Amino acid sequence: MLLKSLQSSPLRNPEEYRKDKTLSLGILSSSTELNALTDVALLTQTGYLTIKTIEYGTSVFVGYPNKEVRTVMAQLYMEQLLGGRVAGQVGAGPIVQVLSEDGPESLFHILNRLFLSIDYHRFPVRDEFSVRAFVQIYFAAAGLDPIVERPNSHGRSDLDVGASNRHWLLEFKTSHGNEDAKINLMKQYARLKKGSTESKFPVLKKSGL
Repeated sequence: MLLKSLQSSPLRNPEEYRKDKTLSLGILSSSTELNALTDVALLTQTGYLTIKTIEYGTSVFVGYPNKEVRTVMAQLYMEQLLGGRVAGQVGAGPIVQVLSEDGPESLFHILNRLFLSIDYHRFPVRDEFSVRAFVQIYFAAAGLDPIVERPNSHGRSDLDVGASNRHWLLEFKTSHGNEDAKINLMKQYARLKKGSTESKFPVLKKSGL
């Protein structure tokens, strides 16, 4: 039932993975049949989402209750992105090892293998927000805890994640039409140079993609 719900609106798109979700409080107190519930209501009723805050006494914001559920949901979304496959089946399995032991070049190659395997007809990569959302799901599905737009002394990083004794700061940029990819990459490099160096991890890695 859960897998079926992920294939229908509005949670069919993996970009919905970490977006805030709202729900009418009345739905939770009603006796609606499971097959008549919205996706958000079904996930809340089955424990995959939990109430975070109540707004105006009529609606609630819901989210994942713990890291275990976030990981399971990310794995389900990852299978959606890859047409029923898992990352290891497309040569993108050892992401934790890459982040823990290797450098930016290895990260670039494993992300390329991942994105070459995404079902673009169902899930097009339109811009850097799509790229970031899919990378976030990929990391979370591997049991990591990626954070989007963490504030720092120079603004916000697109995505950062810890692995072993390393802390990675990632910035994403896409080029469209006649835009110069090299210029965009240099802008990302300049932004990374300004980025925060504050980290609880001994090793800080920065990468623009």
